[in-house]
Amino acid sequence: MAQSSYPFDGQTTSETQYSQFFRELQDSGVAADPTASDLRVSGDGSGMNVKVQPGRAILRGHAYASTAVETLIISAADASPRTDRVILRLDPAANSITLAVIKGTPGGGIPTLNQSDTGIFEIALANIAVGSSVTTILAGDVTRQRRFIGSRIGVWTTDLRPTSPRQGKLGYNIDSNSWEFWDGNTWRDLAPTVTWSTIDGKPTTFPPSTHTHPAPTWGTVTGKPTVFTPEPHTHAWEHLTNAPSTFTPATHNHHWDSIQGKPGSFPPAGHTHGYLEAGDTISWANGSKQPHSRGVSGSGTYYAVWVRGDGGFCRNTSSIKYKENVRDFEIAPEGVLALKPRIYDRKAEVNEAGEIEAGNTDEVGLIAEEVAEHLPWIVNYLDGQIDGLRYDLLGVALLPVVQGQAKQINALEDRLAALEGRLS
Repeated sequence: MAQSSYPFDGQTTSETQYSQFFRELQDSGVAADPTASDLRVSGDGSGMNVKVQPGRAILRGHAYASTAVETLIISAADASPRTDRVILRLDPAANSITLAVIKGTPGGGIPTLNQSDTGIFEIALANIAVGSSVTTILAGDVTRQRRFIGSRIGVWTTDLRPTSPRQGKLGYNIDSNSWEFWDGNTWRDLAPTVTWSTIDGKPTTFPPSTHTHPAPTWGTVTGKPTVFTPEPHTHAWEHLTNAPSTFTPATHNHHWDSIQGKPGSFPPAGHTHGYLEAGDTISWANGSKQPHSRGVSGSGTYYAVWVRGDGGFCRNTSSIKYKENVRDFEIAPEGVLALKPRIYDRKAEVNEAGEIEAGNTDEVGLIAEEVAEHLPWIVNYLDGQIDGLRYDLLGVALLPVVQGQAKQINALEDRLAALEGRLS
């Protein structure tokens, strides 16, 4: 078998060799976007003719260009309807690519294109429906048939898919708005949507394996609620049994603003104030130099305690009954992710005895000034200067980050499941 290679310097490359080489790099078609008007064929009712817009195309490695609207004559109508084709025709013998009209057979089908490997090669631009005895070609008589070139990834409609694709040919189908490829036998969706109805070989029923159930008891019921909140309702007092004769109030408190008829002032009764004398001592809880015990043992309700800017104490409450004007608060996840954990040493201080006391070392936390650049709403100020952080609000700030990551994980799991379904 003779061998050849081309193109090289000092070598003659034939037209046929060039055409065969170039068609491996680019398909034949119109060199434009499918939404553009390049080489678009239309009828305007002005007679037995159609108009072809300017444009460029490539046919089997040869280039074509038109810079003006071209008018093509359609042969007179016959007694029976027919379909003509507007085409671009490559004629290597004539060294030309020209617009042409292939007349159809009355009462017959669509004319066949001539697409030889080295001779005449034609591509369709439009089909023209020529009705019986008509004298004009209207816009509705034209069916566009343009194919478009691409970077080896084509764009087509279902009816205009490549006629001789190679296995693995990829393209975008504008009818189905989906990517598809040629598997050697048929066109397949590149990323099909998997639903229960599209799964092949699935069982029609799912018979349970042989098993038994123990006699149901309350203890064997899983997923049962721990409480049963009653619906809103009322009871008549006379229907109650063992109703108490008195009602000792439980431990509770009243908000000052809710008290009616309270006095405007409280004159103090006669009293005296004692003073600590020399030798007097203060009794501290647990010997800890704290006014209250640090422990939380025993029954009762415990609260986190806040210190106000004026030195007052208050408990950390969160019930809706203490709140109003509730609304959503947008938190930028990138602000949270920008925070940097730090390790640091506390500066030395002078204690009550006038002695210099070294600060703690290797503490871990955040720097308030750095946090203020991203989450200023959790920074505390004292006398107009940055002082501390509301570490208890970091959990709130983390919520959108965790929620966003959860959505991303769910989306990735769905995509992975779809890919695994296709591979299996």
